[in-house]
Amino acid sequence: MGTHSLPDSLLDLLSDAVIVADADLRIQKVNRAFEKATGLTLGLVAGRDLNGLWTEPLAIIDSVMSSGHPQSGEARLEKPGGEIKHFSVNLTPQDNEGTGRPGLLAVLHDLEQSGATQSKVGVDALTGLPNRYLFHDRAEQSLLNAKRAAKSIAMLMIGLDRFSVLNDAFGHGGGDELLKEVAERLKKCVRGSDTAARLSSDMFGLVLPIAAVDDSVIVAEKVLKSMREPFKVDGRDVVLSASIGISIYPTDADTADHLQKNADSAMHHAKSMGRDQYQFYAGEMNEKARKRLDLEHRLRRALAADEFVLFYQPKIRVEADTLTGMEALIRWIEPDRGMVSPAEFIPVAEESGLIGPIGHWVLREACRQNKLWQDMGLKPLRVSVNVSAHQFRDRNLIDKVQEVLVETGLDPKWLELELTESMLVGDIEQVIGKMKTLRDLGIHLSIDDFGTGYSSLSYLARFPITTLKIDRAFVKDVETNPFTAEIARAIIGLSRGLNLEVVAEGAELAEQVDFLRENGCDMVQGFYFSKPLPVPEFEARLIAATEAEKQKALMA
Repeated sequence: MGTHSLPDSLLDLLSDAVIVADADLRIQKVNRAFEKATGLTLGLVAGRDLNGLWTEPLAIIDSVMSSGHPQSGEARLEKPGGEIKHFSVNLTPQDNEGTGRPGLLAVLHDLEQSGATQSKVGVDALTGLPNRYLFHDRAEQSLLNAKRAAKSIAMLMIGLDRFSVLNDAFGHGGGDELLKEVAERLKKCVRGSDTAARLSSDMFGLVLPIAAVDDSVIVAEKVLKSMREPFKVDGRDVVLSASIGISIYPTDADTADHLQKNADSAMHHAKSMGRDQYQFYAGEMNEKARKRLDLEHRLRRALAADEFVLFYQPKIRVEADTLTGMEALIRWIEPDRGMVSPAEFIPVAEESGLIGPIGHWVLREACRQNKLWQDMGLKPLRVSVNVSAHQFRDRNLIDKVQEVLVETGLDPKWLELELTESMLVGDIEQVIGKMKTLRDLGIHLSIDDFGTGYSSLSYLARFPITTLKIDRAFVKDVETNPFTAEIARAIIGLSRGLNLEVVAEGAELAEQVDFLRENGCDMVQGFYFSKPLPVPEFEARLIAATEAEKQKALMA
């Protein structure tokens, strides 16, 4: 039965909450039990990204979509009034009306309803730590004791960074081993009077009676230090980090629920500040959270209202000083606010899951525009399009790229997909297999920001790429900094040895361009040659380049 063919009458007979999402993870249906349990009607959630529904992304979604197998996990959802609800979530891929692109059926079971049974056990089966129910009970007891003695307590929310990527890479068995070791390390960071608990798949909590705020800092730093030591998974060293949010009674809240909510807010703030750190709760975080939700709402509207445009930055072959390629860069122009910086909206798009449909729009529009210029008789150029980690992990990526090429009529050789080093982790064989399939289609592949990520040189030779891009960090002072210059030379030399094109980005000065030319760099992009240009301006430049080549051919 296809996800869209489930009759509403059948859904409404189920006692558990149900969500039906399409292949792009956009919510299509919910039943009455969902509306009753969450306070969210279909009108409020229809079209929203399934991953954006929870207080933190549900790690198993990507795993279910990539494996095609049902999985279960736990998630938290904030009701309109601010109450946090805890659910077990069973995800099952469902045929999407015979399209070959599966949607998802999510069945939610309210864990609070079975709290009496759970609280009798009170222990997380995997780690042996207290579970969320026992944690809440102990937090309430610690709070009561603190109120009686006019003392303070600290609550720490600990979120593991990039755990979903590691879980995908090593499988659930390896992920479970990692979680058990995290639990053992947490136990060593706390005293007998403290409580350490596992609250959800990759979320842990601590409750600490404290004499001063510095006590919570000492524990937070111990936790961060312990997480930085390599973990052993399947005989391999795995590097992990954590983000920690801290809230304090009585300054931040006077109930266990509010302490947890505030610590959770601070933890997400720590992640947004770069991860691997702790942050204290502050009132202005609520304002930041409201602004983020507002931005997410505007992003969804922008996608529906076609408010995005593409700018194109020229790539110049420095040996001949000729236009030889272009990078498509998304820009958002709101009718009532003007240009919104990509640095502002791209992180929110990634957190909310909107980066998938936005990235697909960029791919389709860049191919459409490039084919249009070719049909005008202009010089054919290869267009580079950035691919997000969310897009690359999509099990349907190959099909989506092929559909765009067929729809637009663009020859694959005129498309280049730019991947970042940090995306090329996890199951290396799977990554290489997907890259080879794209290359077999005739598409070019480049590694963006090379030198700033995680890829091993031993893997680099196996990646079926055509281009390396030197990160702007190694270009900005290449004419004055010997260390930077040596790195740039090494990357150019490495590219030559692997028979790859090399592109340097961020060139702003003639001296930088001269250095890159003298050392054998193929192409350069940056403000020295041109900023990213809107379509009319880039088209004018492309027309001029086309005419110049025609004149050169006539003279020859």
